[in-house]
Amino acid sequence: MAITKQPDGRWKADVEPIKGKRFRKIFKTKAEALRFEASCRAKLTQQPDWSPKPADRRRLSELVEAWYDLHGHGLRDGVRRISKLLLLCQRLRNSVARLLTPEAYSSDRRARMEQGTSAKTLNNELGYLRAVFNELRGLGVIEYENPLALVKPLRLQERELSWLTEDQIAELMEAIREGCDNPHVEPVVMICLSTGARWSEAEKSGPTSVRNGVITFSGTKSGKVRAVPISADLEAFLLKHWRQHGPFTSAITSFRRALARTTIKLPKGQAAHVLRHTFASHFMQNGGNILTLQKILGHSTVVVTMRYAHLAPEHLQDAVRLGPNLYG
Repeated sequence: MAITKQPDGRWKADVEPIKGKRFRKIFKTKAEALRFEASCRAKLTQQPDWSPKPADRRRLSELVEAWYDLHGHGLRDGVRRISKLLLLCQRLRNSVARLLTPEAYSSDRRARMEQGTSAKTLNNELGYLRAVFNELRGLGVIEYENPLALVKPLRLQERELSWLTEDQIAELMEAIREGCDNPHVEPVVMICLSTGARWSEAEKSGPTSVRNGVITFSGTKSGKVRAVPISADLEAFLLKHWRQHGPFTSAITSFRRALARTTIKLPKGQAAHVLRHTFASHFMQNGGNILTLQKILGHSTVVVTMRYAHLAPEHLQDAVRLGPNLYG
């Protein structure tokens, strides 16, 4: 700041209260120039916005940890998610978060895809990292836009859903009953085949989950409790099993070994989930309603459940009735 006398006798105030904000003005008297200088200083004190904040130099890992402390710790998968996010930070060289570019992220994504990482995994990670920026901006922790807001997820190739025929179900149950080393495999499989439950949901079931012909699933993927009717025979079988063997323990490895002893061949990643698909497929083939199936499976929208709609008998008949006439 400077107050200088000009050749013509007037006084020039050259004021720069903060870097980047400079004011110059000519006054008739030195007193006026001094008052102008004081006014600029007072304005700086009264309006903190005049003081620019230093550039945000926090790195990706620091934002991820802040996200976990403020929000992620309350998520059911928060611990798993932060571990994946921190690994992603390492792959992105833990750059300054504000300087992360869509190009840098996309280059890393392409490299990982070429290494065999699935498109679904990469899309999940993109969603997790976007959520970090969005949540922290909403909380006022960062002030800049989400640098990945315009990055598009990879297009996924929809896989055909595998399901078991009645003969394959019989073969699988025989393999489980004759050579399985874990007594809990059979009841868990029966729950999945009878209700369309996910393997993890069935394994969490216990004596208090079954009552009056209904099995109740808690700790579900959606976080909502879901109740599905079961037959009296299955209820009796489950209650007897729990009295004899106690609560379910992890049985997925034994199930995979039993499946490997059969002639059933499934796409990668559909081992236990094929039981859920089998229930849904048979339900629709036997004339079930798509909206009822949605409630049984616990889908939040019917869009996902529509994958099974083509198996409905009326759907199959329409393919014959409404198709082109090839025989005159």
